[in-house]
Amino acid sequence: MASERYRCSACGGDLVYQPGQTALTCPYCGSSQGITAPTETIRELDFRAVLASAGAGQATLERQETTCSGCGARVTLRTGVQADRCPYCATHLSVEVQSRRHLQPRGLLAFAIPRPQAQQAFQRWLRSRWFAPGSLRRLAGWEHALQGVYVPYWTYDSHTVTAYTGQRGDDYWTTETYTTHVNGKAVQRTRSVRRTRWHAVSGVVDNRFDDTLVLATRSLPYALAEQLEPWNLKALVPYDEGYLQGFRVESYGVDLEAGFGIAANRMRPEIAQTVRRDIGGDHQRLGNLDVDYREITYKHILLPIWVSSYRHRDKPYRIMVNAVTGEVQGERPYSLVKILLAVLAGVAAATGLFLLATRAAG
Repeated sequence: MASERYRCSACGGDLVYQPGQTALTCPYCGSSQGITAPTETIRELDFRAVLASAGAGQATLERQETTCSGCGARVTLRTGVQADRCPYCATHLSVEVQSRRHLQPRGLLAFAIPRPQAQQAFQRWLRSRWFAPGSLRRLAGWEHALQGVYVPYWTYDSHTVTAYTGQRGDDYWTTETYTTHVNGKAVQRTRSVRRTRWHAVSGVVDNRFDDTLVLATRSLPYALAEQLEPWNLKALVPYDEGYLQGFRVESYGVDLEAGFGIAANRMRPEIAQTVRRDIGGDHQRLGNLDVDYREITYKHILLPIWVSSYRHRDKPYRIMVNAVTGEVQGERPYSLVKILLAVLAGVAAATGLFLLATRAAG
């Protein structure tokens, strides 16, 4: 059951957050209760200091959650639910809950798109999938196919100083003589040929990164979640439990240190581009990049996603809707029967056109 803070003062029912609003509503009697906007700012925390202290002195919270045996997601069960499915892989969830303590999120983006609007976006996405199997298309008509989940993320800031080695290539042109044949006779001609002169280089470059985003769960395909970006992180609000009412919350499965390892990999392409610009010339070959990560800070945040999952031939497939922008990304199997029928229809149409053309020619 919800705490007293999130119970309706009129009827005692559990209040839920209404997407796009700053209020909690009672689904039983319609009463509403405003969410008081926190006044504190969302501060970045010192990454190395928190690691060194093992999180001592940082705000934490304790959640009653269950772990999915299929994908390992750590999700809260909805109030009063005795049996449920994992929103990520459709595995039946155990009702055995465990109490775990985690670093408290610093901020979140609240749900802005309600379920009906997200369902419409999902249906539009589905209609564009011509070869989806019937099981996926039936899912579109299920009223509660999409479940609202606050998904854990880390963001990292860093100043990087990179010492590099490499090679710079500068193009130059030379004239070469070649033999060709004109009217059966050998003729000598000249042409310009581009060549590249390489020489070794080294140097040091600086980069500054702000809010490098890292998915803090292994329950979702990283590439799929990445396609839900961008998120407007400037619109983050300070963490308040009120925004979570009526939605699932997943706890992070990628810890703070592992998250920065992922962030560092996301930073490297931009660092490499900076090195290439510093080398200059017409071509660049990168050698060693020795990156020093300085002034690392982080935030733990929650981002809202409408999630649906189903199984096709015992394999899980996921569909996700960014609950702020409405962007839809998903996995889907292909119906071999539909593909075969489409191929046969194409062959039949081509054959019919050929016969018509043959008769017209005859």
